[in-house]
Amino acid sequence: MITGEIKNKVDKIWETFWTGGITNPLTVIEQFTYLLFIKSLDEAETIKEKEAEVLGIPFEGIFPEDKQHLRWHRFKQLGSPEEMYRVVSDEVFPFIKNLHGKDNSAYSKYMGDAMFLIPTANMLAKIVEGIDNLPPATDRDVQGDLYEYLLSKLSTSGTNGQFRTPRHIIQMMVELMKPTPEDIIIDPAMGTAGFLVAASEYLRKHHNDLFLVQGLKEHYHNTMFYGNDMDRTMLRIGAMNMMLHGVDNPNIDYRDSLSEINKDKEKYTLVLANPPFKGSLDYEAVSNDLLKIAKTKKTELLFLSLFIRILKPGGRAAVIVPDGVLFGSSKAHQAIRKEIIENHKLQAVISMPSGVFKPYAGVSTAVLVFTKTGAGGTDNVWFYDMKADGFSLDDKRTQIEENDIPDIIKRFNNLEAEKERKRTEQSFFVPVEELRENDYDLSINKYKEIEYEEVEYEEPLVILKKIQSIENEINSGLNELEALLSEKL
Repeated sequence: MITGEIKNKVDKIWETFWTGGITNPLTVIEQFTYLLFIKSLDEAETIKEKEAEVLGIPFEGIFPEDKQHLRWHRFKQLGSPEEMYRVVSDEVFPFIKNLHGKDNSAYSKYMGDAMFLIPTANMLAKIVEGIDNLPPATDRDVQGDLYEYLLSKLSTSGTNGQFRTPRHIIQMMVELMKPTPEDIIIDPAMGTAGFLVAASEYLRKHHNDLFLVQGLKEHYHNTMFYGNDMDRTMLRIGAMNMMLHGVDNPNIDYRDSLSEINKDKEKYTLVLANPPFKGSLDYEAVSNDLLKIAKTKKTELLFLSLFIRILKPGGRAAVIVPDGVLFGSSKAHQAIRKEIIENHKLQAVISMPSGVFKPYAGVSTAVLVFTKTGAGGTDNVWFYDMKADGFSLDDKRTQIEENDIPDIIKRFNNLEAEKERKRTEQSFFVPVEELRENDYDLSINKYKEIEYEEVEYEEPLVILKKIQSIENEINSGLNELEALLSEKL
């Protein structure tokens, strides 16, 4: 976890932006990210230079001989804030914008309309000094936590109803799915690319040897990660987020995933997503083949249809849905649940408490885990009732000890042991036949059994006598008090 000291440093830099007139959190994060990125480029270059020196091999980095003065450690030492401002705004910024040249990488696509918005030399000098005191980008965990803390300052949901998925929920879903070095992973509503970043970090941690195999290494950097969004600022932040986490060329595209423009079909092996629960779209705006499964205008249902279409047979999905998807009684709600249960393999429904997305929203949600088979396969569906996620369920979301996430991962990895669990426990299986009988209802409360403890009460006359006895005591006490007060008077 990020330390209080680093949080304070980030808050101080944030304050500098704020007092300098940049108050939109997205703009602050964007400008902050550009400078973090510029610093990390220099740090990575320095490491490679030293390695080349030790190995005695020539080194050709991303900063050509005539551009060495654009490196962080050089321009931060310039004599005056004005000189540094001129170099950063006129030279460094155009340099990073054109880093990938004319190619079609996510970076070059979304940096094209990036703007340097820091208004004064003194403000830039203060921010550069603040960022210089942050831990180096080479400390991957700290960098991830730092960036997550920055993003947490986006404390309101976006215009399309999208809001940041908490990192610990993302990590839980990634650990449930265990991405492999061969996977092709997509988040069609990616926001700041949190799911893609977490999947990339999981692979670095659990499959680090993939970088020793040229084909897998190429796949990781160029053809493994896909993300779409309709907000160009999010795409820019997402692309830099991926690059700061060591993925060279993620496939990040501006796209309305639900429209006819999106032709993807059976292309990916893993979907990780928390699509927006925006409400409704016009039928004309939605791809026709998504309406075949469930004719609906609701985005949360349309995204489920999309996931099924874009997955390859055998592909897996872990996605967040609002509770209404689980028990909604409309034809469309029932149709999408029936499609997943009857034509594919639904494995798990993890019910989450409503405070998980605070302060953005108080909506109750669940994680659905399923595999696209095209031939059914749902037998027993595993339900888990998450009561705590390690944070208080109010707007403050302070850290607490109660946390079901380790238990969820442990039990999901050993479903054999779940078979004997009763419906009164926190997790249990429900057979597919029972789901069919209940219109494919997937709300945990439909199947959970509550044990009521039998309480034996005394006979009414006995209780009445006790009340009378207490009343007599009260009256006696009042009489004594009255006598005492009379004496004093």
